[in-house]
Amino acid sequence: MVEFDTSHVKNIVLLGHAGSGKTTLAECMLFEAGIIGRRGSVKEKNTVGDYHELEKERGNSIFSKLMHTRWRGYKINIIDTPGHDDFNGEVISALRVADTGVLLLNAAMGVEVGADMIWGYAERFATPMILAINKLDHAAANYEKTLAEALGHFGQKVMPVQYPVTAGVGFNEIIDVLRMSLYRFPEGGGKPEKLPIPEKEKARADRLHKELVEAVAVNDELLMEHYLDKGELDEDEMREGLKKSLINRDIVPVFCLSAELDMGSGRLMGFIDNVCPSANEMPPQATLSGESLPCDASGPACIFVYKTVSEPHVGELSFFKVYSGVVKPGMELVNESTGVSEKISQLFVVEGDKRSAVSELVAGDIGATLKLKNTHVNNTLHLKGRDIELKAISFPPPNLTVAIEPVKKGDEDRLSQALHTLREEDPTMLVEVSSSLRQTLIHCQGDMHLAVAKWKLEHIHKLEVTFAKPRVSYRETIRKPAESSYRHRKQSGGAGQFGEVCMRIEPWYEGMPDPEDLHVRGREEHPLDWGGKLVYLNCIVGGVIDNRFLPSIFKGVMEKMLEGPLTGSHVRDVRVSVFDGKMHPVDSNDVSFKIAGMMAFRQAFKEADPLLLEPISHVEVLCPHELTGHVIGDLQSRRAILDGILTEGHFQRISAKVPLAEMEGYSSSLRSITQGRARFSMEFFDYGPVPHELQRKLTETYHADAITAEP
Repeated sequence: MVEFDTSHVKNIVLLGHAGSGKTTLAECMLFEAGIIGRRGSVKEKNTVGDYHELEKERGNSIFSKLMHTRWRGYKINIIDTPGHDDFNGEVISALRVADTGVLLLNAAMGVEVGADMIWGYAERFATPMILAINKLDHAAANYEKTLAEALGHFGQKVMPVQYPVTAGVGFNEIIDVLRMSLYRFPEGGGKPEKLPIPEKEKARADRLHKELVEAVAVNDELLMEHYLDKGELDEDEMREGLKKSLINRDIVPVFCLSAELDMGSGRLMGFIDNVCPSANEMPPQATLSGESLPCDASGPACIFVYKTVSEPHVGELSFFKVYSGVVKPGMELVNESTGVSEKISQLFVVEGDKRSAVSELVAGDIGATLKLKNTHVNNTLHLKGRDIELKAISFPPPNLTVAIEPVKKGDEDRLSQALHTLREEDPTMLVEVSSSLRQTLIHCQGDMHLAVAKWKLEHIHKLEVTFAKPRVSYRETIRKPAESSYRHRKQSGGAGQFGEVCMRIEPWYEGMPDPEDLHVRGREEHPLDWGGKLVYLNCIVGGVIDNRFLPSIFKGVMEKMLEGPLTGSHVRDVRVSVFDGKMHPVDSNDVSFKIAGMMAFRQAFKEADPLLLEPISHVEVLCPHELTGHVIGDLQSRRAILDGILTEGHFQRISAKVPLAEMEGYSSSLRSITQGRARFSMEFFDYGPVPHELQRKLTETYHADAITAEP
């Protein structure tokens, strides 16, 4: 028999900007529940959450960690997440399986950029949210300012459940307007003394209590009737009303904390077990087929894998949430994505780096298992004979790309295998072997993300690697029409080679009319793998070139478009009209016309005012008001074109179009000029013309390198 049924399992995720105190709060919660006998600290590098060698070295969370407590008859699964946006994949995957989010705000800093971004992720998953204003013991703590900023950013649904009597040095009293009590903490924190609210705070506490009750009642007709009849709601009515309001995201309760001093965590845990929803109280999961899957222990067994970790000498540890049924060791579940049957050999509950075997996990619970050979993040596993696939997690696009290669020759296969492992663990890291750039590329979230990948490669996979600036994927096109004629003739005894091609090339655009002075007998439109189109017109009259040679001419043109004349980059958006030529009854063949077509295209391209195009990124930066000038100045130094600036609370959202070639090192630069208080996102927008002088330099460099490379 399971120790906790579905209704007695709560899943929370601790969220917040870097330095907001998530790991410290998790430590408090474990200590308060008696799971650990002594609270560790980030400074002493002995917390349950930040156990990884790299986290101890850097002094901050990098990976999400699963832990759990037992509190007053409930099991509370806690997922502690990193605060740096380079590791946002860890936050998003944790939000996917959590039923409540606890967003920590640093009372000394207010609502920071990271909190704003996390709020956006939580809205995507419709996760019920609690705000916890932490570090109220800090000398610069300002509860009122932080609360005002939270109201400005997250709306009027932000409702104080607690407020401090005094914030800053000496903080030790919290007034709880839900229970209408004052909590006074002893020196060193721990269990508080419960006291009546002082007379000087009575008016404020009464007002906030009334506002909270009205906010709960207004979202439920029956509760509103009770409130109008009695002028109050009893404890059970408030609990149910708050739970419903949380699930509907109508209320965001605000709690007060000093996790460092262990003040307030017990009350927060009490609210979690008493009010926050269990998985079976949340809306059912939607499957890809459009059906709903209730979180019910009596339903068919179904789990969703949200995270994998590769452990040396052990293999892959898969973290999952049970969305339906009961899962036991020995069960065989089918991976809906692959159709492969996986045997669940062992089940674990996890406490940081420690695993404890359990006999079963019930619907709503979160756990882990080992050695699922063909299962990855975002996979749904279920009982045979069912057809269940839950919606996958959508991860953000990368913001940084670098080229990677091993220091030692011969390590290429080992590097490829190691990169595959990294990709399995972290879906926000993409690996690409680019044939056009002739480089292996890593696409990641930022320089900190890249540093973690390098550490893993060196320390876990024992590989020495070097990173380099990736080559820019330029494109070539033309700005005016041009014509050329090329005759290919080769005689070396016996049958020779002969082919002559006359062609016109023009800049192509959508809806372009056929040429008026040529007779178009055939038309082919070829969307190109690298973007844009090649339109190929057969304008041959009089049979001067047999139709059987036209595909060979096309092949020659395509071969040259793969490696354009300017910089060897792909060519796009060109119309080619073959209108004349000659052939020989004996010497003409496919090879002859392929070469003639290639060279005719090359000659015409050089006369058609060739233009080099560069990839342009759409960049958005979210930063505090006072740093806007510094951010804009840095962007303009990178040839950025500003699209606009929007005010969001006390932040500015700066939008710009920036050449990809200028974005090298931007992650580090932004962190430096804003002291880590800004965040950015970047995605491909379009190709745009390279400035004339830069085009000249790139062309000269390409041809000089080509001459040097000749044997």
